Amino acid sequence: MSMNVKKGDAVKIIAGADKGKTGQVLAVDTKANRVVLKGDGLKTVKCFVKPRNAQQKGGIIEREGSVDVSNVMIICPSCGKTTRVAHSVTTDENGKTVKTRVCKACGASLDVKAAKAAKTAKKAAPKTAAKAAKTVKAEASATAQEAEVKAPAKKATATKAAKTVKAEGETKAPAKKTASKKTSEEK
Repeated sequence: MSMNVKKGDAVKIIAGADKGKTGQVLAVDTKANRVVLKGDGLKTVKCFVKPRNAQQKGGIIEREGSVDVSNVMIICPSCGKTTRVAHSVTTDENGKTVKTRVCKACGASLDVKAAKAAKTAKKAAPKTAAKAAKTVKAEASATAQEAEVKAPAKKATATKAAKTVKAEGETKAPAKKTASKKTSEEK
């Protein structure tokens, strides 16, 4: 049996202790026909965690509980109503068949990825022309800057020069040898 609920969907609980509350789907378990929901005031469960190593702490942790998939209905993002799910098969520009989930009430797509892809495709055409114009301007300014670039001047740091003069002029014995001489003279 295929499930019409996917990760990321907004759903409303229609039966059970949390009836009437809404949340977002965090995970879907197809084998057990359950969904894990995230939302304010929704069912939480307590898990007793044992420490696995010395750095990890054990204790009681609260996390989101799961709900049977038959107890939730999808909320349509376009009309805002709870709805049943229909499926439509269309072909895209590449000739591939695409199966999408559709709202029974308003006919809008419930698939977030498909809806976002359609919106971005419509908006992408004007933006690509604007991006092309910006890249042409950026390339022109870069070539102008390269023409004005002068050879960098070499800088001699004063600290390096001072260290080399000091090293050439003075010769000191290492500190360990002087310390060992004092200890032998004291004996």
